[in-house]
Amino acid sequence: MSDLILIPIPQSISECAAFTQNPLCDDTLQLTLDYYTQIGFAPPWICYYASINNQLVGSAGYKGAPINGSIEIAYGTFEPFRKQGISYQIAKALVEKALTHNPQLRITACTLAEENYSTKILRKNSFRRMRELQDPEDGLIWEWEYHTDRQ
Repeated sequence: MSDLILIPIPQSISECAAFTQNPLCDDTLQLTLDYYTQIGFAPPWICYYASINNQLVGSAGYKGAPINGSIEIAYGTFEPFRKQGISYQIAKALVEKALTHNPQLRITACTLAEENYSTKILRKNSFRRMRELQDPEDGLIWEWEYHTDRQ
């Protein structure tokens, strides 16, 4: 499998022609643009589409710019590409991008409070489950934190 790349999603629809023509982006593009109006547009802390061999396979992003040295990642794989290890690669690429910009960042992710594919992906990417939180939209969730041997 070729290397995965993250393609930035611009902040205006007029800059998104390539994505508006791709049916895989139908569910995420407008949500992303709307999200930018809530959290701002501060590259590299934005949303991305993930591509392998010039094929969009998923989406990813940061939930805003770092706050108090902490950033949250989110990722997903488009339906035709699930269960192929791509979500693992997307999460890994987000972590690497964040650490390239600031090696001291605390990187987090949230999942539903149950064992599932997301929890396996996070564990495989050196995340540890830290605590349970109450989310207004999702209810009980687990917060995960990236850990390495870095100092």
